[in-house]
Amino acid sequence: MKNNAYPFYYIIVGLLSLALCLLVGLLSGVQYAIPDFIEDSLPFTVLRPLHTLFALSWIFMTAIGGIFWYIQNEKINPVIMKWQFWIFTVTGLMISICYIFKKFEGKEYLEFPHWFYIPILAGWLLFGIYYFRVMWQTFSKWPVYYWMWGTGIVLMIFHFTEAHLWILPYFRENYIQNLTMQWKAGGAYVGAWNMLVYGLSMFVMEKSSGNDFYSQSKTAFFFFLLGLVNVMFNWAHHVYPVPNANWIRFVAYAISMTEWIILLRIIYLWRKDLSKEKKKHFSVSYSLMMLSDLWIFINLFLAILISIPALNLFTHGTHITVAHSMGTIIGINTTILLSFLCFILEKIKPISEKIKNRFLSVSKFSIFHLYYSS
Repeated sequence: MKNNAYPFYYIIVGLLSLALCLLVGLLSGVQYAIPDFIEDSLPFTVLRPLHTLFALSWIFMTAIGGIFWYIQNEKINPVIMKWQFWIFTVTGLMISICYIFKKFEGKEYLEFPHWFYIPILAGWLLFGIYYFRVMWQTFSKWPVYYWMWGTGIVLMIFHFTEAHLWILPYFRENYIQNLTMQWKAGGAYVGAWNMLVYGLSMFVMEKSSGNDFYSQSKTAFFFFLLGLVNVMFNWAHHVYPVPNANWIRFVAYAISMTEWIILLRIIYLWRKDLSKEKKKHFSVSYSLMMLSDLWIFINLFLAILISIPALNLFTHGTHITVAHSMGTIIGINTTILLSFLCFILEKIKPISEKIKNRFLSVSKFSIFHLYYSS
């Protein structure tokens, strides 16, 4: 069934993006300490969006490749999978070139010329078409990670479109609406891609344990529903100073206090019940999944800080917000994605202890570097 090579092409591009992300992050860090370093050829204003682009490409391409690897169906024409791959790959290369030549437009994290919205949206629509064509027949029996993947795709299409509403005069000419929509869309599409990645974590937990309790449990579905609410309202802590309705702030604050605790509980219960034999067989993927505990704790602490209005007034726009929005989010996403990739490798062929230890060391270094370069 899994004889199509394209899911691995996605993953390869994702890993290349991770390597480039680390390289550009290193250059950015050096330039931050030594401002004159390659300032003329690659100033910080170029390195930062490149770093963000490669980090997001690592997350998107690897997550999409992983989902395709699992759900691919010989009865469904794989041409959709191929078209999406080439649309995303070519578009990513063109955006990189635009950044290098300082052709900027748009909003933070999406600084590329606005017409790139069209091919990116087309790629996500193709992904959605393939996913729902394959999965719709088992709709009534979906485990939670199917729901997370499906809603993640739909929400990404919706909120990525929201992120480009600034093109319309109605938003572009109204500062309050423009700023609010920018952060609403930004926070929401982060939540959308988290749905894809966290769905992969649930998939790994179920398949490595051989127990579908986690993906069918009330706790898992509660977290899924909480995640949906989070996508809708948790963005509001970014715009506390903006004159919006108070109830939005209150709801965002309440949600911020609970989201990470639920995910941590799910992972803890999975670790507690996983047998020693299966921990040994999937030792690398297990170790990386456990490493995400650290990032969840860090993110929980930072989320609590920046979601308290009195503290948010002083922390927003500082390294604390950056550490939360990019550092810990990417740290969690990266550990989960690496865990998933190791799960695939360990399913295909057993990995020697020497290679396992070496891979874990490299992975921990990469995640550490990602955090501090973000």
